Amino acid sequence: MSTTTDSSTGGMRARARELARDGVPLIIAELGVNHDGSAARALEMVDAAADAGADAVKFQLFRAESLMSKASRLAKYQAGAGETDPLAMLRRLEMPIEQMRPAVERAQARGVLAIVTVFSVELVPDAEQLAWDMYKSASPDIINRPLLEAMFDTGKPLIVSTGAADEPEVTRAVSWLRARCGPDEELHRRLGILQCVSSYPTPIEQAALGGVHALRRAYAGPVGYSDHTAELDTGALAVMAGASILEKHFTYDRNAKGPDHAASLDAQGFARYVAITRRAFAARGPLVKAAQALEQDVRHVSRQSLVTTGDLKAGRVLGLGDVTIKRPGTGLPPFALAETIGRTLARDVAADMPLTTDDLRA
Repeated sequence: MSTTTDSSTGGMRARARELARDGVPLIIAELGVNHDGSAARALEMVDAAADAGADAVKFQLFRAESLMSKASRLAKYQAGAGETDPLAMLRRLEMPIEQMRPAVERAQARGVLAIVTVFSVELVPDAEQLAWDMYKSASPDIINRPLLEAMFDTGKPLIVSTGAADEPEVTRAVSWLRARCGPDEELHRRLGILQCVSSYPTPIEQAALGGVHALRRAYAGPVGYSDHTAELDTGALAVMAGASILEKHFTYDRNAKGPDHAASLDAQGFARYVAITRRAFAARGPLVKAAQALEQDVRHVSRQSLVTTGDLKAGRVLGLGDVTIKRPGTGLPPFALAETIGRTLARDVAADMPLTTDDLRA
């Protein structure tokens, strides 16, 4: 089934899955380049991620020569992982679009969404050869207007990551995409935004989860967190901050050679991450302050009401001496005392009983 948007819910929608702003979090296993350039490995990782409870898997589509100029250099974490040449590293790890097809089809057959990050605008038509459920931009491309617009113009939902970006840069990128669709309601059905810290791994003390809250204030659509920490509970913390999309790097072996393996979770760790995150969402509940159904008994028993001090007859004009405040909370609330004094009883009321609206004349 193809990706659609749902005007009735106001949430992004891919196949049968809705990404509502305050809904059940979508948990993405970022396969990235951890397949080491092997299509067979990618297929195995899709199955492993699905078994671990991932809602989606994400791939990366790039060509080394299209992405890296002669001035390119390794990031510190890449050099720390033993890489020596940025172009050689990407050549080793790139996977052409056709080699991704079996993994994408396997994901969708298992009920897992297939997402791709495209790194160059000229590769968007290539990406469109496969039935991706969503696109996602990499954090550095928050300034790459042509690429953001090309992915957005496919009509599929787009998730924009915002690592190493300031809020004005995010606002600017959103404005580019807003200009390419209708009212904000349509934008919110098509665009999600992720808080992210572009450090691999990110120390938990610098996870900057407050950015989720800041993005929610600035953008009324789905907001989430791209989690580069090595922790198992950061997703749960992000959910508490209001994240409805989570992305976590996934690997077959954290000790494997390559730039991203050490900052990823293996299948066992990812399964725990999913379980902790879903438990946190269940505990959080709706992002509103409201009395819960299981509180209603205590609410009625423990709150207090206006209660008669003696037997009162119909037609009596209530005075201060006729009323006190006691449990339970099944009658008129204590804050109604001032407006109740001076009212006339419509019927007899026994002593030590809560007053109700039906006891008073209109």
